[in-house]
Amino acid sequence: MSFDLIIKNGTVILENEALVTDIAIKEGKIAAIGDGLSGAANVMDATGLVVSPGMVDAHTHISEPGRTHWEGYETGTRAAAKGGITTMIEMPLNQLPATVDRASIEMKFDAAKGKLTIDAAQLGGLVSYNLDRLHELDEVGVVGFKCFVATCGDRGIDNDFRDVNDYQFWRGTKTLAELDQPVLVHCENALICDELGDVAKKEGRLTAHDYVASRPVFTEVEAIRRILYLAKVTGCRLHICHVSSPEGVAEVTRARQEGQDVTCESCPHYFVLDTGMFEEIGTLAKCSPPIRDKANQQGMWEKLLNGEIDCLVSDHSPCPPEMKQGNIMQAWGGIAGLQSCMDVMFDEAVQKRGMPLTQFAHLMATNAADIFGLKNKGRIAPGKDADLVFIQPNSSYVLKNEDLEYRHKVSPYVGFTIGARIMKTILRGEVIYDIESGFASKPIGKFILKHQQ
Repeated sequence: MSFDLIIKNGTVILENEALVTDIAIKEGKIAAIGDGLSGAANVMDATGLVVSPGMVDAHTHISEPGRTHWEGYETGTRAAAKGGITTMIEMPLNQLPATVDRASIEMKFDAAKGKLTIDAAQLGGLVSYNLDRLHELDEVGVVGFKCFVATCGDRGIDNDFRDVNDYQFWRGTKTLAELDQPVLVHCENALICDELGDVAKKEGRLTAHDYVASRPVFTEVEAIRRILYLAKVTGCRLHICHVSSPEGVAEVTRARQEGQDVTCESCPHYFVLDTGMFEEIGTLAKCSPPIRDKANQQGMWEKLLNGEIDCLVSDHSPCPPEMKQGNIMQAWGGIAGLQSCMDVMFDEAVQKRGMPLTQFAHLMATNAADIFGLKNKGRIAPGKDADLVFIQPNSSYVLKNEDLEYRHKVSPYVGFTIGARIMKTILRGEVIYDIESGFASKPIGKFILKHQQ
């Protein structure tokens, strides 16, 4: 037999076209693409299904070690596989200790042993207290560094994540530019957001609309402008996280047109939820930047469809249910969503708004792989890892709590009618999830390190 597996008759999303063809896989890699392939030990029929590159989720929070009761590797990566994600790029928070040096990242590697259903690349943290240790994370093999210019972290916990001030950002990104590491930034003006939030609490304004008003669009846009300029000064590659406003995207577009090396991402929740829905759903839909109004959402769709946003990510950031209790101003801000990225956006973008399949694959997989240097991921092409997801179009279901694989079976998407289904997820040529048979008996995921690809 020439091949280990042939997938036949699916609508395959290639780099520049989508067509009905066959894919041959050997030793975990895509070996051939074409019509009438034969000579395999196993054959799968994908008739009527879309075969996409597995999603590369460039913004995932797995809180193990230290906060495994928020989300752990076992539950988080199973949920990812069920949602069509084959690679996650893991944030350096909310685990304890935060991933800010060699010792803390080794703790991540140890905690994950035998638990990864999908592959995982790591980000290091750029925080106020590790400016002299950034090289340690680069040497281990992280694919980028994350920082906040919005307030973050529990000040009562010494090894929790911390935001950076402008000096710390400038100094840190000078080092990271020399290391040729991309810097990912959460952009909101810390002082203004904090003050607006405090005033709202003191005045008893505690609704979803009040929370959104405490983090207005201009606080995101101002922070993006400031970070773009500082990154231009230091020469670092920049990636703006979870942009929530068309004005914010426009700043990135302007800088890119002027020659700056900058990319940006957004999240499904900014395209399918709005402030009115946030009010109805409650704290499960709280995140930062916040869910904004319908006019803002329409502007985001325009930016997405015209190619100004580079990738879609989950920003999966769950917590124990008790941290979501109480009023919206007090509750933890983070959305549990990685299981629902691909099917929700296939329905909303491709089926409802006519997005080309090739653009969908670039937003979900290809661009993130390119931005973060994942050389074997993100494409259906000979020589790449055989990371594939089978999507059944025009197949509606209502998401229920019991469908979720998260540690805590809650999500703002519960109750949604989703018009497409993830049928099968394949990692390096092996089925890791099937809608009929469930999960593979043994997790086969592994860490992807920058220097070992």
